[in-house]
Amino acid sequence: MDQSYFAVGVLFCFALLLGGGFLGLSALLGTKRRTKTKLMPYECGVDQASNPRHRYSVHFFLTAMLFLLFDVEVTFLIPWAVLFQDFTSMGLGRFILVEGLVFIGILGLGLIYVWRRGALEWEH
Repeated sequence: MDQSYFAVGVLFCFALLLGGGFLGLSALLGTKRRTKTKLMPYECGVDQASNPRHRYSVHFFLTAMLFLLFDVEVTFLIPWAVLFQDFTSMGLGRFILVEGLVFIGILGLGLIYVWRRGALEWEH
């Protein structure tokens, strides 16, 4: 067995044993009494302010999805920036630069589009 895989295996077994041990200790030492107070939803130590089933605006979800979309796409720039020097040494510097600029341009056009559509305006 390769040495690096052995170390990963040992670490994985240690994590399983540690997690299982803590769960077992909690089951053995923890209190078993269920009271009405313990079964209530906990919200930062404060009583619930409103009904948890109220409707949220669709705009909230649209904003969250746009954040995730642009956040994930921008993370693709990290490997591009890290490997840019390697591609330049292979003679592909201009091509990779143009590809990166096209990607950033598409992101910019998408941002302009959602901005003009009013998706980034919180209050309408």
